[in-house]
Amino acid sequence: MDLLATLVAVVTREGAVLFANAALEDALGISRKSIEGSSLPQHFTEPQLLQNALAGASSNEFAALRYDAALMRPGSEHWPVHVVVAQTERAGEFVVELLPLEAQARQDREERLIDQAQANKELIRNLAHEIKNPLGGIRGAAQLLEMEIESPGLKEYTQVIIHEADRLQTLVDRLLAPHRRPHVVGDVNIHEVCERVRSLILAEFPRGLRVVREYDISIPEFRGDREQLIQAVLNIAHNACEALTDRIGAGDAQLVFRTRVARQVTFGKQRYRLALELHVIDNGPGVPDSIRDRIFFPLVSGREGGSGLGLTLAQTFVQQHHGLIECDSVPGRTDFKILIPLP
Repeated sequence: MDLLATLVAVVTREGAVLFANAALEDALGISRKSIEGSSLPQHFTEPQLLQNALAGASSNEFAALRYDAALMRPGSEHWPVHVVVAQTERAGEFVVELLPLEAQARQDREERLIDQAQANKELIRNLAHEIKNPLGGIRGAAQLLEMEIESPGLKEYTQVIIHEADRLQTLVDRLLAPHRRPHVVGDVNIHEVCERVRSLILAEFPRGLRVVREYDISIPEFRGDREQLIQAVLNIAHNACEALTDRIGAGDAQLVFRTRVARQVTFGKQRYRLALELHVIDNGPGVPDSIRDRIFFPLVSGREGGSGLGLTLAQTFVQQHHGLIECDSVPGRTDFKILIPLP
């Protein structure tokens, strides 16, 4: 239980602590020896709620009880937690799990992102295929019509049809790109990926932009598609630079690539011993509130003329590596975090 990020205690029917794991020890800021033997309900703002839950569990009124409470920590603010009480196989012993509500909210948000991405993928594939067939017919008919027309003025209209059909075809091809391209798996060094993206970004924005590298060089290589990951990171970084246009003009734009190892993390409905954390952070104006909850939706863009496909494709590529992209944005700091399991 000491390996769990969840706060766990084993208690008696009266609430006396028989065991507390390391996460609970850290959360309360009290040594395990001090916690064990103490009354767990007394660490809550409303002790009676836990006492009632333990009484109900001991009388077998339910298999497990869940409720929200506030944990008291010495010298700190009260900590909102989700409490789960369940009886163990031993008579008179109960397991109390405490999940910080922020972690619960994060897990719910991740599950929504995954379900959302799956639904988007199916929608895009079906829609793109439905568009392709009539699009080819429209373009072909316009070409045949153009061959029959002698007036240059009328040919301009057929050219408009052909050019617009080609533009839509390009959009459809981009929508289908991640599903068409085979997944080429090899050993990936995430810092080689970052350096490739950095060179591409600096080639496009040579002045007014400072790119900061904060790498943890101990991160091991992992199996993945290098080109897909380059494209995913490039899409995020390029979006950041587009948002930094004003700051680039002023000469104080900053883009940060930060790599870290996360331990004992849960995302994508699974728990991983080790995971890569790649942060792409910019000091731009932040994601507009109007699209903050929809930035990974296809065709949603925060700037005029944007295709709204960059982040959608990035999320798709990262999810093909069993990972996830999260965004935390306030004015002056936008942080896109890529999480990918490590071996």
